[in-house]
Amino acid sequence: MKVQRKHVLAAGVAVVATAVVAVGTGFGFADTTSARPSLCSGSVTFSAEAGAPAATSDRFPVGTRLRVTNLDNGKVATVSVSGPSGSCVLLNAAAMELVREPGKNVIRRNVVERVGVDAPAAPAPGETRPGAAQPPASQRPTPSATGVTARPSACAGSVTFSAEAGTPAATSDRFPVGTRLRVTNLDNGKVATVSVSGPSGSCVLLNAAAMELLREPGKNVIRRNLVELVR
Repeated sequence: MKVQRKHVLAAGVAVVATAVVAVGTGFGFADTTSARPSLCSGSVTFSAEAGAPAATSDRFPVGTRLRVTNLDNGKVATVSVSGPSGSCVLLNAAAMELVREPGKNVIRRNVVERVGVDAPAAPAPGETRPGAAQPPASQRPTPSATGVTARPSACAGSVTFSAEAGTPAATSDRFPVGTRLRVTNLDNGKVATVSVSGPSGSCVLLNAAAMELLREPGKNVIRRNLVELVR
């Protein structure tokens, strides 16, 4: 009888442990399993674009559907690529609201996936494919607000920023840490020279202080820009 009671007690403990795990999962406790591989490396950020949830990209053609998951809160947004940008995936304001945590402008732990079997794979950084969102015109000299023709930019698409604090700096998926970049806002002629401090999902992603040096009042994105390597 003593042996039987021990077996019954052990079985009871196992049932309780299973119930605790099930309840923990149901209430949204952090999942420790490995995430699926993401098509974009680095953080996901957003522009001030209005409209229905959407994204822009320098890797995927217009119309590609992407699923973006915030691994810190489990929130998911499925968006279509509506145009080019300087990021692997740059959410608009409505899409970011679906996945962000309160007060955060950047999603560091994320997974970006294609939706649909026929969706194209992401080209490597810097690679251009026929029909890709990156327009050929972005590699041509760009006239500035003063009429002076700028040199071709090292990055295509818009320049945006994260909520990173500190002195003016940038992160990048193209340039190694320590690379110095000169970023010019062609609409107001403002210039900022910054060093790359780490990786991100953009060709150049400014921190808050760097964006303040360049932005126009109320704008969170610099569409007409010039990014140059400082030798």
